[in-house]
Amino acid sequence: MIKVGVDTGGTFTDFVFYKEGKWNILKVLSTPHNPAEAVLEGISRIRGEESCDITHGSTVATNAVLERKGAKTAFITNRGFENLIHIGRQSRKRLYDLFYKRGEHIIPENLRLGIECRINAKGEIVQDITDADIDRIIKILKDKNVESVAVSFLFSFLNPEHEKVVKKRLSDEGFYVSASHEIVPEFREYERSITTVINSYVMPKMSEYLSDIQSNLLEKDSFRIIQSSGGVISPETAKREPVRTVLSGPAGGVVGAFYIGRMIGKDKLITFDMGGTSTDVSLIDGKIPFTTEAEISDFPIKVPMIEIHTVGAGGGSIAYMDEGGALRVGPESAGADPGPVCYGKGEKLTVTDANLYLGRLIPEFFLGGNMKIDKNRVKDFFNYYSNRWKIDSRKLAEGIISIANTKMERAVKKISIERGYDPRKLSLFTYGGAGGMHAVFLARMLEIPEVIVPKNPGIFSAFGMLLSDIIKDYSLTVMLRGDNSEYKHIQKLFFVLEEKAISDMKNEKISIKEIKLEHYLDVRYQGQSFELVVPFDRNFVEHFHRLHEKNYGYRIEDREIEIVNIRLRAVGVTEKPEIEKIEEGKNTPSKDALIGKKKVIFDGKDYDTPVFIREKLLAGNTIKGPAVIVEYSSTTVIPPGSHLHIDIYGNMIIDTFV
Repeated sequence: MIKVGVDTGGTFTDFVFYKEGKWNILKVLSTPHNPAEAVLEGISRIRGEESCDITHGSTVATNAVLERKGAKTAFITNRGFENLIHIGRQSRKRLYDLFYKRGEHIIPENLRLGIECRINAKGEIVQDITDADIDRIIKILKDKNVESVAVSFLFSFLNPEHEKVVKKRLSDEGFYVSASHEIVPEFREYERSITTVINSYVMPKMSEYLSDIQSNLLEKDSFRIIQSSGGVISPETAKREPVRTVLSGPAGGVVGAFYIGRMIGKDKLITFDMGGTSTDVSLIDGKIPFTTEAEISDFPIKVPMIEIHTVGAGGGSIAYMDEGGALRVGPESAGADPGPVCYGKGEKLTVTDANLYLGRLIPEFFLGGNMKIDKNRVKDFFNYYSNRWKIDSRKLAEGIISIANTKMERAVKKISIERGYDPRKLSLFTYGGAGGMHAVFLARMLEIPEVIVPKNPGIFSAFGMLLSDIIKDYSLTVMLRGDNSEYKHIQKLFFVLEEKAISDMKNEKISIKEIKLEHYLDVRYQGQSFELVVPFDRNFVEHFHRLHEKNYGYRIEDREIEIVNIRLRAVGVTEKPEIEKIEEGKNTPSKDALIGKKKVIFDGKDYDTPVFIREKLLAGNTIKGPAVIVEYSSTTVIPPGSHLHIDIYGNMIIDTFV
């Protein structure tokens, strides 16, 4: 059986597959009108006569929310609370913007519907639900041609009876339905309700997409979906709970970085994924980080996700002069169409164009020589903007790169320095199509001593998906005082979640070697509004004090703490494909690895820079900067003063300072 990892992007759909004992890669043009077409085309080209074990990271749910192209969805809650999903919280991102206007909600006001029923804060039914009220709601939904429904009643995390009744009636009528007690059985009605709304909003589209793929696979194929948490689930689970897949693409890269890092003895990493539109960064300190406070399109998503910070800086980010006469880069991107100037259609300079102008991108080897880029056109546009903005063209190109690097530096500081981590004690693990051209410069700005570039970095997220375990997350609001005397009581509360986790794992129909159960608590000082997630063991109180001090700079040991939620993460460990070693060579690369020299600009100076083909570099090879390393999916730039060596697995390990 061929193991296949699939990552759908805006321009290309990437495939990594393990066939006949070797890793292979494939890029297929994406089909935005129906992303399933590109996925199925790639699989058909890979399979031959064999069956496939497919792990897929999808952007279908993400794009449906970002582009507001989900299903026509209604929201049902208690009468009088219909607008809670629009009111939200009092915090405002643009506090001093006098002209700020809130955008339209994905659920219009006339589709926010209330039912006369109530469960109190003890989980007791105060006012029961009636069939007549449900019949009234069903008539409204049908009259307005609603396709999907989100149901979220107050205190349903304590007693879900009313949600169960409404869900059954609506499902029987043919609606797609999400109930909040199944998606996020926790307190805070706004976050719980919005997460449920997002789930319903993308459910029909995700269900149709996955069914389309499944119907065109062979019966002997296996198919699974990667979640935003980095684990995989069955397509059936993904159809019911698609909100768990909204950040599945970037999650694959973090999983891959964690696995490769652990394999080579590097468990403290900053992952740096730079693509065409944005850059995603994450920090790994011995384990993959997760959060329950992520957002997409300003909507909070309360399901656990890998903690990833994103900034609008990528290869396609557009450079412009603002009203004050300052050079700016991004967040607007040229995308795939019209694309950067060098693609032949765009007329606005981008980060990719700047790299090409500086000689750091080699036209003959862009996408393995399969895609032509126009260096002369880039020179013409740099001359034009140089005259228009009265900036020397070289300074303009290096300025664009410098500004993009600074934006990415701030993103890395946010996940490291601002949380008590010293970047000088970490390694920068870079991937994505554009990551290798910026990684060493970024590492120097942050004094990170080492950069790691894995094999095939441009499609590394697809590779990481093949290394994912099955992960299921469960939570329960408990509201307990927090001291060590509560340990045994808390242990008993986990039993119900553990039974459900093991049962659900058996229903996933995916081969599992073993099941691991990880226990966590959401803890806060009494009086605080938000919690920190800490591992649950006999020292959980000290874990909380220490984490609070690391994040906020202080601890209050005489203040009573409160356990808000308990969390269980069930990990079904899967078989991992073997990472093959490469051939060993001498210290100096072979002659056929060097394809010539190019003029490359660093700090305003021209350097005759050797260009190497990565596929011909052997383990033990060492290269001093400046140098450019080209491969099918990416380009890596080694500036003067740095050097790299190739390890036994083919990773490039770059010493930032020599």
